[in-house]
Amino acid sequence: MEPTTLQLIWFALVGVLMAGYAILDGFDLGVGILHLFARDDNERRVFMNSIGPLWDGNEVWLVVFGGALFAAFPKAYAAAFSGFYTGFMLLLCCLIFRGVSMEFRSKQPWPWWRQSWDVAFSLSSMTATFLFGVVVGNCMQGLPLGPDGDLTHSLDVADLLNPYSILIGIFAVYTFAMHGSIYLYMKTEGALRERIRGWMWVTFLLFFAHYVLCSIATLRYVDRSIAKYYDHPVLWIMPILNVLAIANIPRAIHLGKPFYAFLSSSCTIAAFTFAFGATLVPHMIVSTEDPAYSLTVANSASSEKSLGIMLGFAVLGLPFVLTYTATIYWVFRGKVEIGKFSY
Repeated sequence: MEPTTLQLIWFALVGVLMAGYAILDGFDLGVGILHLFARDDNERRVFMNSIGPLWDGNEVWLVVFGGALFAAFPKAYAAAFSGFYTGFMLLLCCLIFRGVSMEFRSKQPWPWWRQSWDVAFSLSSMTATFLFGVVVGNCMQGLPLGPDGDLTHSLDVADLLNPYSILIGIFAVYTFAMHGSIYLYMKTEGALRERIRGWMWVTFLLFFAHYVLCSIATLRYVDRSIAKYYDHPVLWIMPILNVLAIANIPRAIHLGKPFYAFLSSSCTIAAFTFAFGATLVPHMIVSTEDPAYSLTVANSASSEKSLGIMLGFAVLGLPFVLTYTATIYWVFRGKVEIGKFSY
């Protein structure tokens, strides 16, 4: 069964929402990962205030992504949440603890109080990022789906934490850490800014090393990932642009142009999302039991009427989301300043 135009449009929209979340929440998760490397309480407050006005708006993209996936591809949504139920519950706890940590941390001056919330904030950010990578790694490999599109057996921790998914999880941590360090460099000044410049180089080198490892592992464990590019040569444009974006990150850092480095990092994350989608399409979830049991864009989608109605709401609503996001970033542009009402 070939996917219809509406089904493909929604597959692309879900991908755009995923990329938007990865780019926007990626840098504040990265700030959280780097949080404990700050030297004192003032620096940690600077870190939190760099993302304080933005992080909750960034997570709106995750909510919209989940809602779009549920409404447009309910069967894929059900299978994914059945397979990753434990991981998603842990992920939800991490996202909750991040928000609570930011709100509670500076409510009391006691060192033990602030240090406890600092650890919770950093570990929650790192664990959430790692879990996102684990989910992507498992989706790349596929899930044990039966002929009815449901899991043939429950997945335990050992199933989910396989070598490939762990590698992708670690890669996600380094990617967001690099993304966050570049963002922090733009938002800070003085001696802290110069120290963060060193972090950008370290995180980029770790990112690049794992990028090579993940590329090799993907070719080894997900052989269909490269087949799509030979079947559709035009897709090679995206890996080429991805390599150019990665190459521009150290160039921009060296030239002292952090905004261009941040744009290149954002483009890199967007390209990874595109590669993930290109590997899956026309599937949503590949069955490891039998390829015929896979959930595709066509057989997991809602009705054409539902997709059409939702597309109308998306066309009307998405500009408001983009306008809100742009306004918030414009209002809170510039360097971080610690004031009376800061975190």
